[in-house]
Amino acid sequence: MQLTINGKPRSFDADSFSVAHLVTTLELTGKRLAIECNGEIVPRSQFEATQLVDGNKLEIVGAVGGG
Repeated sequence: MQLTINGKPRSFDADSFSVAHLVTTLELTGKRLAIECNGEIVPRSQFEATQLVDGNKLEIVGAVGGG
């Protein structure tokens, strides 16, 4: 499966998997994230239910603390 993440193409050995699986694969578990898939924000409560397929375009942004 080919995904575009933050403008960069990435390949994965699967036909489909969830946003939650992607977060784990990218070692982002436990981080405060905002994820957009094909222009739509994916709520954290929907990470497990949202399936990714070949050609999806994602933007992943992590929250940064500070003052």
